[in-house]
Amino acid sequence: MSTASNTDRLPDVAGDKAQAARLLDWVGMGNIALPLRIEDANGGAVTVPASADIGVNLVDPDARGIHMSRLYLHLQDALSSRTLDRAALETVLRDCIESQRGLADRVQLTLRYGQLLRRPALASAHSGWKTYPVEIDAVLGPAGLALTLSLSVEYSSTCPASAALSRQLNAARFAGDFNTDTAGYDAVRDWLESPRGLAATPHAQRSRADVRLVLADSVDAFPILAIVDALEHALGTPVQTAVKREDEQAFASLNAENLMFCEDAARRVAAALSTDPRIACFDAKVSHFESLHAHDAVARVSGP
Repeated sequence: MSTASNTDRLPDVAGDKAQAARLLDWVGMGNIALPLRIEDANGGAVTVPASADIGVNLVDPDARGIHMSRLYLHLQDALSSRTLDRAALETVLRDCIESQRGLADRVQLTLRYGQLLRRPALASAHSGWKTYPVEIDAVLGPAGLALTLSLSVEYSSTCPASAALSRQLNAARFAGDFNTDTAGYDAVRDWLESPRGLAATPHAQRSRADVRLVLADSVDAFPILAIVDALEHALGTPVQTAVKREDEQAFASLNAENLMFCEDAARRVAAALSTDPRIACFDAKVSHFESLHAHDAVARVSGP
């Protein structure tokens, strides 16, 4: 007996009529492991491990279930053989809808992976790798294809209020150690370089900007590197990879030049995103994981 005839004899209860007829918004699978081919920073391509959620709407209220295994099989190798872009996603999603044989007219795919970027040190000749979490949400329906890109950037935030309070203490110590009759420049310079020259330091903390971007229809490739660069430039204090003493000193200087509350950080992020023609609209959240408080300071901003 052939394999085909054996398959024909297997029961398929998913084809039975639903007991409680109803349309379903989304039916599918979550956290599917798969390889994903993405563009690297040098314009080439690299394969990375990814996870995916994929599902369709069920437009036949009487149908008990969708053809779930067909979605899985269509997805397994489709995105490992060509670089991820709008055209590749649209092809895969159309195949997924067609595999359902009239049961669905809308499919949603979410991809998650880590984008590895090499970042230069601030002052030394070194560099190092940093992973940026990326999520791509692709929805194909009767209205066409919609793409949303989400990513996260970590940075350092030094509190402006704490900096002002620290400066006050430093000034008070200076006034206590010196008077108008004290010898000038050399004495002050030596004092500033001594432990006495630092009465207090402002608190700072690792922080994170999470952005969700609806991409314009004209965007074909995902502008991950460009968005990361824009956000890190706007924030001014991205966390570092390779760090020698000269890099650490440069980082300390950047923090002093970029004192910010979470409200300041949110406005900087919004300014960077709102002028980018590749972005139709955005939603951003900044979180400062406080070193002073036991809670986080959070701000959200959105716009076209």
